[in-house]
Amino acid sequence: MKHLAVYMLLKLGGKEAPTQEDVTTALDAVGIEADAEDLERMFAQLEGKDFDEVIAAGRSKLASFGGGGGGGGGGGGAAAGEAAGEAAEEKKEEE
Repeated sequence: MKHLAVYMLLKLGGKEAPTQEDVTTALDAVGIEADAEDLERMFAQLEGKDFDEVIAAGRSKLASFGGGGGGGGGGGGAAAGEAAGEAAEEKKEEE
């Protein structure tokens, strides 16, 4: 995954066709060692394919996974509302 992530970052950064050396250099720059075997496998799978088409095909596959756990962030609003109510009460007491 790290190799693909770096490849995509290089593409987004304007590198039209990143090479294995480009990916390895980028990983080395942040202190991560590239796995030559994984990198070769990834480039073999991408060979002859348009990267934008590969991404589009991946998006359609991801759509079948569903939304997944989007329910974790609801509790914060009550505490904020409570604090606002206390601030309003303090203001009334000052007057």
